[in-house]
Amino acid sequence: MVNLSEPNQPEGWRVGVLYSRTGVTAVTESEHFFGTALAIEEINQAGGVLGRLLEPVVYDPKGSPEEYRRLASRLLMEDDVNVIFGCSTSSSRKAVLPVIERTNALLWYCSIYEGFEYSPNVIYTGAVPNQNSMQLAAYLLQRDAARFFLVGTDYIYPRESNRIMRDMVEQHGGEIVEEIYLPSVVGESALTEVLQQIQMLKPDVVFSTLIGAGARDFYRRYADVQQNPHRIPIASLTMAEVETQLVGTELCAGHITSATYFDTLDNDKNRLFVEAWNTRFPGSPPSMWSEMAYNQVYLFARALEQAGSLYTSKLVEAVHRVAFDSPEGMLTVAAENNHCVLTPRIGICRADGKFDVVWQSPEPIRPDPYLSSYGFEDFWLR
Repeated sequence: MVNLSEPNQPEGWRVGVLYSRTGVTAVTESEHFFGTALAIEEINQAGGVLGRLLEPVVYDPKGSPEEYRRLASRLLMEDDVNVIFGCSTSSSRKAVLPVIERTNALLWYCSIYEGFEYSPNVIYTGAVPNQNSMQLAAYLLQRDAARFFLVGTDYIYPRESNRIMRDMVEQHGGEIVEEIYLPSVVGESALTEVLQQIQMLKPDVVFSTLIGAGARDFYRRYADVQQNPHRIPIASLTMAEVETQLVGTELCAGHITSATYFDTLDNDKNRLFVEAWNTRFPGSPPSMWSEMAYNQVYLFARALEQAGSLYTSKLVEAVHRVAFDSPEGMLTVAAENNHCVLTPRIGICRADGKFDVVWQSPEPIRPDPYLSSYGFEDFWLR
């Protein structure tokens, strides 16, 4: 197995890995890190790419946008790296984007995000709103949820996600009864106030874009005040298997997540992935955070095999020609915007913290990060 702390060998393909193992997003970014590590190990065990091993250079930005920018600069200007797997939040991605573009490097970004961005120097492998938010809104509205309570962390992703959710709900007869933003480190009194408002307003659903410890505390407190998830569920784009374990699985039962991957998917590729994951990282389930990080390393390896070079334009051209049969299905990258073609799914959490998939798209959905074909009827669930 590859030890991610070993020094690079001169004959290897040197790549950067820039995920926070500490800080407010440590849980989800550690999942990114572990998925990246597993893929690198598997590729290297199989002989690498074109006979050369992947040689990672790893840093921990600790959740700080300033550290992301500084360490990205260090990777690109001092460590002889041209490809970085990294960033989770939109604030971290936007912090490194200027140096990525200025040095003509290539960032592989595996998180879901709010869309409305394109860079020739980024491969976006996570879902955008027409691959998760649209489907979640349709699912809820079709099941007679009309009154939505929105609560999120105060930064760009929750605000943009809530703006899109508000547009969809209000255009189709629903109502936003409240929209609240909280700091990334949330105090008990602030959560108490939000929960009191939910009790008073009695919405049909709570759409949460809280992240990190604040999101986990919100789910715990939701159960503490005896909110019934079967009557007023929390619907999320981010609450995945690893965090349901941390919250307490029984406290998450009945809540809803819209994602492209759940570890309960019934296909051969996912069974092999889950087995490999459980062998390498026992005691912690895979999730969309780890799976997409894993997938994008394989997409990179396929592109590198064709390009034979880490030069950005050659890699980007090559990645538009390759595919990867992943745990969530066949993945490709759309040439018009560098985003992945993905299959949306909706899961309801069980008492064991796993998700029952109650709906999935009958076909993969092409990414539309700018919502240029904004028409809700296209997302009405079939």
